[in-house]
Amino acid sequence: MIQVSETAKQKVIGLMTEGGFDAAKDYVRVGVKSGGCSGLSYELDFDTSVADTDKVFEDNGVRIIVDKKSFLYLAGTVLEYSGGLNGKGFVFNNPNAQRTCGCGESFSL
Repeated sequence: MIQVSETAKQKVIGLMTEGGFDAAKDYVRVGVKSGGCSGLSYELDFDTSVADTDKVFEDNGVRIIVDKKSFLYLAGTVLEYSGGLNGKGFVFNNPNAQRTCGCGESFSL
């Protein structure tokens, strides 16, 4: 499962609304792709449909979809949001990551 902090929830709902999505029925798609300075990088997007191979979760009022391959890397992750002057934006607190880059956008196992 992927968890969503309260601050991330507020930001996700705001961005979904701005983008024409409905947080009550649409999804946040979380994934992993090759790349980044540590080998793997996170993907975050909005989606209106679920594929047969997706896993579906809901946490803190946010509906999340993850493809099965990405789920292997993301199980137990908490999506957080860090704003303010030194904020990084969305932050993935991934217990599976053994190493992350300085910006937090990529990781390795």
